[in-house]
Amino acid sequence: MSPDPAPVPPSLEVSGLAYAYPDGHQALFGVDLTVGRGERVALLGPNGAGKTTLVLHLNGILEAGAGSVHVAGLPVGKRHMAEIRRRVGIVFQDPDDQLFMPTVREDVAFGPAAGGLRGAELEERVMEALKQVGMEEYAARPPHHLSFGQRRRVAVATVLAMRPEILVLDEPSSNLDPASRRELADILRALDVTVLMVTHDLPYALELCGRAVILSDGVIAADDRTQDLLCDTALMRAHRLELPFGFDPRSVTIQAP
Repeated sequence: MSPDPAPVPPSLEVSGLAYAYPDGHQALFGVDLTVGRGERVALLGPNGAGKTTLVLHLNGILEAGAGSVHVAGLPVGKRHMAEIRRRVGIVFQDPDDQLFMPTVREDVAFGPAAGGLRGAELEERVMEALKQVGMEEYAARPPHHLSFGQRRRVAVATVLAMRPEILVLDEPSSNLDPASRRELADILRALDVTVLMVTHDLPYALELCGRAVILSDGVIAADDRTQDLLCDTALMRAHRLELPFGFDPRSVTIQAP
């Protein structure tokens, strides 16, 4: 009788994470968060809650003062840093912070090429990522000739080209017109990747993420189904989260991820 296979570790496991900046400001006070493979989780919270600080620990930009972070079972630290940074892809709020090459193709190729990919294998990886975001026909275009929504999709492609374990999205719907917002949502739904979405856009969180956590004052204050969190008026008010005028999360039919 063959032994049972080893359990698959979660995409992300944060345990007791605490961090204080050099000026003494304590941003995180012991965060515990587990995200399973393939989950889409919204990270909610008011400004100053510690969301950015938490995200910067996921690929080792910041080093934990206490506690630990594991990505797909690997501890975030110097020993595994190159692999951790391949596995955790962060898409910034402003795509222009991410796009700096003369053409879309070169921007998407930058990461895999830095990792050693060349020739036909590199081109295949680039076109695969661009196809995932519906931008393959723009491969030869300069990024600055694209619309903001198109640039955001290319920024997502630069991360997908690394075939990450986790896609971290920082305010993905910001500055998008309604059509671009919908197009990006369709793309994100189709991706076979774990997603952690940092957002103040609560309807977008409800649309895309079945689960949400609220980070407030450096700790996880709530972790539940997104719809249940958004319907808890007292909880929302306590953590300075407000739904758009007239939006009722109870009226939304949630599709299974």
